[in-house]
Amino acid sequence: MSLYAIADLHLSLNTDKPMDFFSGWQNYTQRIKTNWERLISSDDTVIISGDISWAMKLDECYKDFKFINNLPGKKIFLKGNHDLWWSTKSKVETYLFQNGFDTIKLLFNNSYEVEDFIVCGTRGWYYDKENEDDKKVLRREVGRLKMSIESALSRAPSDEVSNTKIFFKRPVLFLHYPPVYGDIECKEIMDVITEYGIKDCYYGHLHGSNTHRYAVKGLYKDINFHLISCDYTGFMPVLVK
Repeated sequence: MSLYAIADLHLSLNTDKPMDFFSGWQNYTQRIKTNWERLISSDDTVIISGDISWAMKLDECYKDFKFINNLPGKKIFLKGNHDLWWSTKSKVETYLFQNGFDTIKLLFNNSYEVEDFIVCGTRGWYYDKENEDDKKVLRREVGRLKMSIESALSRAPSDEVSNTKIFFKRPVLFLHYPPVYGDIECKEIMDVITEYGIKDCYYGHLHGSNTHRYAVKGLYKDINFHLISCDYTGFMPVLVK
């Protein structure tokens, strides 16, 4: 019973937008399936950290969701920038229920207890956009991130000395966008990570060797960062340690 993570599956079983023509992505759907079935058991949980399906509308997601639902283990979806089918949490959850996709849950303004971890997260946003619309989206994402973390703390016991809430299991943060890239930070997201003392952050979104080289991996400002874009991991879910 372990926790794993991967991002950017970019499935297109219902739509004509395969990734195979990109370098390193040949036969990627079968590679995901083969690696997943070799590694994941029915008792494991896998966080899929955004960019799940190329579908534009929810009713176009059926084949992609069925593919994921039939893979071993429980799955938790996090929204990515290309998940345009994601309208509202309630609509997606209704769609999952109506189609019998019972191994899939959503991480959106909430949190989950998975083994020894508390799973928190949100999509995040660009770190280098300055127009007002982007700032508005970023403020909303910061609020969602805080809601996710606070939902974990709401179940925690209070510290007897300070009477403040403390995490009763190790919190792990999942984002789609990287909160830091090269030497550029999304300060608003990083401030939240620091404020709540999160020590582990997993993210996706970045593709290709020229981009991966600038991804922050390992310890940075006392936070362990992990890139989990599937082309970086070899289309293999990564064990959360």
